[in-house]
Amino acid sequence: MIEKIVIIGAGQAGAQAAVSLRHGGYKGAITMIGAEAAPPYQRPPLSKAYLKGDLDEHRLYLRGAEFYEAQSVALHLGMRATAIDRAAKTVITDSGESFSYDALLIATGAPPRQIACPGAGLDGVHYLRTLADSERLRPLLMAPGRIVIVGAGYIGLEVAAVARQEGRAVTVLEMAPRVLARVASEPVSAFYENLHRSAGVDLRLGAALEGFEGEKRIDGVRLGGGETIDCIAALVGIGAAPELTLAKEAGLAIDNGIVVDEHARTSDPQIFAAGDCANFPSPRYGRRMRLESVPNAIEQAKAAAANMVGGAVVYDALPWFWSDQYDVKLQTVGLSEGYDELVVRGDPAEKKFGVWYLKDGKALAVDAINDPASFAMGKKLIASGAALYAKQLGDVSVDLRTLG
Repeated sequence: MIEKIVIIGAGQAGAQAAVSLRHGGYKGAITMIGAEAAPPYQRPPLSKAYLKGDLDEHRLYLRGAEFYEAQSVALHLGMRATAIDRAAKTVITDSGESFSYDALLIATGAPPRQIACPGAGLDGVHYLRTLADSERLRPLLMAPGRIVIVGAGYIGLEVAAVARQEGRAVTVLEMAPRVLARVASEPVSAFYENLHRSAGVDLRLGAALEGFEGEKRIDGVRLGGGETIDCIAALVGIGAAPELTLAKEAGLAIDNGIVVDEHARTSDPQIFAAGDCANFPSPRYGRRMRLESVPNAIEQAKAAAANMVGGAVVYDALPWFWSDQYDVKLQTVGLSEGYDELVVRGDPAEKKFGVWYLKDGKALAVDAINDPASFAMGKKLIASGAALYAKQLGDVSVDLRTLG
């Protein structure tokens, strides 16, 4: 009998699990432990609307405080889980409290990777994951001086766009030969490189960072070759790493994340994991993976919630992602790894096009730039496995709806 459920992590996955449990009819006790003082909130706006000041804090919250009270979800915020005692089925916290469970969900997410270089500990070297991180960055948008961003991934480029729109001087350093190299194809990378350069970003590709300079506070970034870029602050956006400390110390199976089965269950049958920290098997793609995305956190948490109380839901959602930069919305559906044909539909110069990734004549993934029709049809065509022909797909006069 599952009478007590504990959720470690008060982010998107943790909150969704609590909502799904109650909406699914679970009547037992739910305890959620979150390290931050704020109730569960959306993270994507932290590098966009919230950073700009266009969104107030309460509009970030996934649910109002009254929801958790009304649904008898015990929120323990500003508290860290420090250990899981699997034998006693308890979670110990830094406050000295312990919470017993019949089923446990770990939803600890993936914090930013820390940079290791001289000066990394100086004041003014920032990372972006939390409300507090975004609030510390916000005043820089009103201050004179240059901001240096290390890493041309989604977070780095989104913050670069906000800073340029606010009139700040921005340099982006990327060690790879193109932006978004880990997650996007060359046509998409080229589009975003041109977009940021045309907005006035000083974009340095193949850049070697040697360290940050300053006494107590950063005042420059030193590159390989000896050049120093003067700046008032730096943002480090070099990817994220799953938070695994609790799971490791509890003896759970680990491999680029907490290893779970198709039901989101870990190597301990009473413990589940969901979201950015979970490494799961994908029936759709025939391999294990770990995804850092809001839709993945939501859908996997739904599956975990059902299975913690006796369900047998197999998690096999179609991945999708998005990014907002300047007046451009990128929507990606599917995973392009392994494609054997690439089709560009539309004209990148018009800031509206789609990049389709095919394998054996079927759609694997779509990057849709200001092109919601390609995103919507991409979802349908990937799911259906319909045969596609590159010539038709690339012809914008052909209605996508006729291809599936």
